[in-house]
Amino acid sequence: MDAPLSPASPATLPTVAVVGLGTMGTGIAEVLARAGREVIGIDVSEAAAAQAVAALEASTARAVRRERLTEDERRDVLARFRTFTDLQAAADADLVIEVAPESYEIKQQIFRELDTVVRPETILATGTNALSVTRLAADSARPERVLGLHFFNPAPAMKLVEVVSSVLTAPTAVAAVTDLAVELGKEPVAVGDRPGFVADGLLFGYLNQAAAMYEAKYASREDIDAAMKLGCGLPMGPLALLDLIGIDTARTVLEAMYAESRDRLHAPAPVLKQLSEAGLTGRKSGRGFYTYTEPGSSEVVRDALTPLTGEVVADARTIRSVGVAGSGTMASGIAEVFAKAGYDVVLAARSEEKAEKAKSRIGKSLSRSVDKGRMTAEAAAQTLDRITAAGSYDAFSDVDLALEAVAEDLEIKQQLFATFDKVCKPGAVLATTTSSLPVVACARATSRPQDVIGMHFFNPAPAMKLVEVVRTVLTGDDVHATVREVCAKIRKHPVDCGDRAGFIVNALLFPYLNNAIKMVQEHYATLDDIDAAMKLGGGYPMGPFELLDVVGLDVSLAIEKVLHREFRDPGLAPAPLLEHLVAAGCLGRKTGRGFREYARR
Repeated sequence: MDAPLSPASPATLPTVAVVGLGTMGTGIAEVLARAGREVIGIDVSEAAAAQAVAALEASTARAVRRERLTEDERRDVLARFRTFTDLQAAADADLVIEVAPESYEIKQQIFRELDTVVRPETILATGTNALSVTRLAADSARPERVLGLHFFNPAPAMKLVEVVSSVLTAPTAVAAVTDLAVELGKEPVAVGDRPGFVADGLLFGYLNQAAAMYEAKYASREDIDAAMKLGCGLPMGPLALLDLIGIDTARTVLEAMYAESRDRLHAPAPVLKQLSEAGLTGRKSGRGFYTYTEPGSSEVVRDALTPLTGEVVADARTIRSVGVAGSGTMASGIAEVFAKAGYDVVLAARSEEKAEKAKSRIGKSLSRSVDKGRMTAEAAAQTLDRITAAGSYDAFSDVDLALEAVAEDLEIKQQLFATFDKVCKPGAVLATTTSSLPVVACARATSRPQDVIGMHFFNPAPAMKLVEVVRTVLTGDDVHATVREVCAKIRKHPVDCGDRAGFIVNALLFPYLNNAIKMVQEHYATLDDIDAAMKLGGGYPMGPFELLDVVGLDVSLAIEKVLHREFRDPGLAPAPLLEHLVAAGCLGRKTGRGFREYARR
């Protein structure tokens, strides 16, 4: 992606030196040169400097072909970028951005040399995402002009820039680089000095937990990645992202975060060390969690861990009719999904009235699909005709699959499964949509635990492609095969996981949300800055606080309590701020107030 071209007469910090011309340094240099700055590129390696020039020539040539730059503008950009191998070249810079390897020794040496080269008013910025800005500043002759300026890769495309202040940084220096970031077309967020800052501080904890989940053989790498892409709308799964970032880099960041926080969630998963020390650092080496065609390639190739497609483990049972228990949004959404796929559906609730109301909700949803041209009126009518509303679970006597979507309360679910056991025919598959309760506890409420499985749909069920298929230690192979086959027929993507709290998505999502709350609780960053950082720097479709308010703070707290109770990790204890908001009745959008206030309808 091409960087926007800012005015050719820059008002803020007109001459900038970039020290370290790797991928990130070269990207930052391009952004600066295209925004009218005189850029002094410095690297001890003449080859790296030459490669940076070649990269800028190639990217600006692409911009000309795409008519985003004229040939004259391209010449001007290239003329503004000069490269050197000696730090003396930074003497005339108004700002120096250091993007050297993540090592205190290397960075401190650079800052000490710069102290003897640059003018007293020159601002020194470190591009670190893992090391202490304060420690680097304290080692400088003028710590008040040292700060962090954390760009994201690829710098020309990514909008976020974290502006990191230490307790020593002068406000004037922060203001100057913030203005620069805006003039570069970036969105700066102000953060304090702690490892990972906002975006990486939240992101790397999540990536670490995904690596640990994979290492424990809880789920396959493909299922973990698919679950987070489809369940959370993320552009990449966590293990593929670790391969892109570099497993060695991730380990370095996590080591720094753990040294600061002593939070076990930041203690690098052993698999990261094993892969790093074996040289399997991800895409750059050609192999990490996945195997690639060659070093530097993004193309994944089959390896010994790639699952076989179309492998039949057991014979599936025949499913023609489906019973859905419940009358809420999830129950009606699941019933709609099955009816659209051609199944006969019995939608049962505690009363005929509740069931009819749920069926009416499906009718309105189908009408919206017709209005949007997604289906014909005839198809919508046929879909609705396949659904029978019932006021008693006795109507499930002949269904092949009985699936509950009632309140997330174990006692209620166990009572319902005991009812399924009585009314459903032998051989019927019994499924729960629980997102946080033990599936085996539902299974034990029946005389046929081998027939019980988890099918965790995501809301809204008609739109969300993911289903977490949750096997207990008692689930039969044929039941598992049946549900996988059914998922294919209803055009959902199944991922396999074991029966433990949170399954894949919630077990990775909610600790991340909880850590975001802790950042606000500790006055480290604002709600708006954290939400912006995760959308712009992490590619999340919603910021954590937007998502919490949509999900419901009470629902979020319940899930976090379940995770904490199951894994007994102090880092998973719900943030007190979340508990206080729930106690005050501030539950998110549904009450008009959560982390933010909403207009009441």
